[in-house]
Amino acid sequence: MAMNPIQFQPGLSMPEFFERYGTEAQCTAVLEQTRWPDGFRCPRCEGTSCSRVRRRHHTLYQCRACRHQTSLIAGTLMQGTKLPLTTWFLAIHLISQAKTGLSSLALKRDLGVSYPTAWLIHHKVMEAMAEREARYVLDGPVQVDDAYLGGERRGGKAGRGSENKVPFVAAVSLNEAGHPRYVRLTPVAAFSREAIAEWAKTTLRPGSTVYSDGLACFGAVTSVDCTHQPTVIAGRKPQDVPEFHWINTVLGNLKTSLSGAYHAFGFQKYAARYLAAFSYRFNRRFDLRELPTRLLIAAVRCKPRPQRVIRSAELHC
Repeated sequence: MAMNPIQFQPGLSMPEFFERYGTEAQCTAVLEQTRWPDGFRCPRCEGTSCSRVRRRHHTLYQCRACRHQTSLIAGTLMQGTKLPLTTWFLAIHLISQAKTGLSSLALKRDLGVSYPTAWLIHHKVMEAMAEREARYVLDGPVQVDDAYLGGERRGGKAGRGSENKVPFVAAVSLNEAGHPRYVRLTPVAAFSREAIAEWAKTTLRPGSTVYSDGLACFGAVTSVDCTHQPTVIAGRKPQDVPEFHWINTVLGNLKTSLSGAYHAFGFQKYAARYLAAFSYRFNRRFDLRELPTRLLIAAVRCKPRPQRVIRSAELHC
């Protein structure tokens, strides 16, 4: 069997990672270059000259024009942290390179921090992933399907009516050769025409052709000038429906990832982050070596997310 070049491409190995980011000084230099690629820029007056003031945890940059002091992590996802930058960089590396996802418990053991700290770092990084994923708009041929996180409670309803299931729309766009380009996994309130119409506004580019099963709500994609091509499955198994090969493959990979990495998580509260983390890695699968750098940029550009905000994630159901 031929080796898939995407599957078997070299990522950023641990020895290479520690060679690049093994010290606080190295991480500081990389973070400074990432935040200010054209040199220091004062967040208050846009001044370009500064002096450095040493502090216990992080160096402060004092603008020579207005005397405003800022730090490298101020205004970023890492704002307020007392952890070394080496810990954050290692977390970003581990989360980005984990093919099937990484649990907070595994991250705790790898970083040598407490579980609450590892959980918070994990969710902050996934929040940065979700923010970037929200910018993707699918076009061309797009396969969509209805899917769910969770299962029925004991004594509760089974199937689509289960109280413990979180519905989400899975969509994958294809290139001219019929291979997957980008994927979006988006929680929705319900599989209704209204919900799908709202989803289509932010996810699909007008003119796209949407392929779905016979679920009636997907017809709402026509409200954003997309063409809808439904196919009635009528109980056929996935292998008997080759026209939906890639969306079924993506959902199969997602199921393997979640069941292999996580014992349990709050589906109804945090579904969007876990789905976005899977999408983030999938959509950047062609260059694993640069994935940590891209995720660091996302973390720098993501606004601060204190613990109260992280824990008050939007309920989608």
